[in-house]
Amino acid sequence: MSYLVLARKYRPQSFEDLVGQEHVSRTLVNAINSGRVHHAFLFTGARGVGKTSAARIFAKALNCEQGLSPQPCQKCPSCVEITAGQGQDVFEIDGASNTGVDDIRELRENIRYLPAHSRFKLFIIDEVHMLSINAFNALLKTLEEPPDHAKFIFATTEPHKIPITILSRCQRFDFRKISLPAVTTRLREIADSEKIEISDRSLALVARRGEGSMRDSLSTLDQVLAFCGNQVADEEIQGLLGMVDRRLLLDTVEGVVEHDSRRVLDSVRRVDDLGHSFRQFCQELVECFRALVLIKVVEEPGDLLDTTVDELAQLQQLADQGSVEDLQRVLTLLVKTEAELAGSTFPRLALEMTLVRLTHLPPGKDIGALLRKVEDLERRLAGNGPVVAPVAVPASAASPQSFHGEELPPAKVMPVAEPTAVEPAAVSGPPRASSAAAQGGWPELVAHIRKQRPRIGSILEHGRPVCFALPDLEVGFVSGSFHLEQMKDSETATVFQKLAEGFFQQSLNVRIVAVDDGHGGRVPPSLAEERRSQETGRREKLEKEARDHPVVQAAQEILGGEIIEIKPIDKENPQE
Repeated sequence: MSYLVLARKYRPQSFEDLVGQEHVSRTLVNAINSGRVHHAFLFTGARGVGKTSAARIFAKALNCEQGLSPQPCQKCPSCVEITAGQGQDVFEIDGASNTGVDDIRELRENIRYLPAHSRFKLFIIDEVHMLSINAFNALLKTLEEPPDHAKFIFATTEPHKIPITILSRCQRFDFRKISLPAVTTRLREIADSEKIEISDRSLALVARRGEGSMRDSLSTLDQVLAFCGNQVADEEIQGLLGMVDRRLLLDTVEGVVEHDSRRVLDSVRRVDDLGHSFRQFCQELVECFRALVLIKVVEEPGDLLDTTVDELAQLQQLADQGSVEDLQRVLTLLVKTEAELAGSTFPRLALEMTLVRLTHLPPGKDIGALLRKVEDLERRLAGNGPVVAPVAVPASAASPQSFHGEELPPAKVMPVAEPTAVEPAAVSGPPRASSAAAQGGWPELVAHIRKQRPRIGSILEHGRPVCFALPDLEVGFVSGSFHLEQMKDSETATVFQKLAEGFFQQSLNVRIVAVDDGHGGRVPPSLAEERRSQETGRREKLEKEARDHPVVQAAQEILGGEIIEIKPIDKENPQE
């Protein structure tokens, strides 16, 4: 007697047997019970999820000799023939092999005749998207107005390839991928029925290999039984399927979350010793961290994850140790590494360095908190006017904490031209000036530099002349600001000094200092602040003149109006 594979032996024979497709079963059962059976159905979904099986069950329900019923008897000749795929009035057509218009014409000729001994003639066309355009067009009229004794059931994995004219004539049912717990439960029932000794952990590995397809999972189980017999060990399944042990994956995830470099490097060594693909291992790591993110953002993530109950509990414990932002950063790096491993000459090294980097990844900061610090700093600067802080500006740039308004440590002045010759600077009064400044002041210098180097000139507009006693020239910028960072650049500083010396026709001691609000108001405002102040004063003056204008006041009294907005027409509409 020939061997019958598990996928055929345990094929669903009733709507109750359809695993994971309860929404389809319920709709078809209700249609049969109410007598509202459409003449054309379209079953769509991934491979091996029960589309053809549902079509056969539906055919048995319509043609059962015991009567039209959602629960066929499975014993009458009609049910037996359909189960065996030999029903005289149920035609299963392979759309990939019968793609031409002549095949559809033959179907149209056949459909005119009454059923041989059944209630309906059913035409099940699998992979219907493979039909040609001419074949679809030949089917249109028949599909729209078929004889009362004819029913059509189309099955496809690619519904987007079916013309809209066909889709509009069918009732569409979308078959879902079957969840991992549902597949595992069904595999356990089959294993017990076949008297196979296999652990739930191994069944979960088999179900995961099926990727939501019951048929693929049963085919994988057949392969496992052929290799292991009726007693299946966990290690044999992992070696046969080439899958990474879930414990090894969770150890690696724990190492990343707990910042344990030794642990993740040991995991990579174990992957190499077992002969697993580094890229496959990285892909499964991505799935694990995706699960952690979903656990963090969804209250009931079980429906979104292909995990068993025990694995879900372990993942929830790991998710509690990290923030969503940090887990997303880990995912980004792992996805990038997975793509690089495809063509890497040293895949083990690439994976090791990525995991080491992940274990040393500093915790991220909440963007909202950082923005609030920036806004607080801007309010402080706008309200109290920045002053000089004898703060050193090292070449390594200001820290993010200083930029976001946290407490700044006292430091020293940074020289621009000669770092070794600079002394700490302290401000004791307003900027000093000399007779040499008669050649031109700070605004003239900035205007000169702006003509020569617009970028540097625009930066200097935000600087404050702390000391303007030539040949000493000190320029202050807000501590931690973008402009201070730009002026720290050695090339920018050198160009600035040369342009300033050319403007004043003498050698200068140029220094860049950091300023804050530690010295009252003894540092003059920058040119940009002066412009804003002048513009604010001008606008306030214009608004006062407009409100006090006799015509405006008379209009308010007569019309009872209210001034909502005042616009300076000389600035916005210069032509008026």
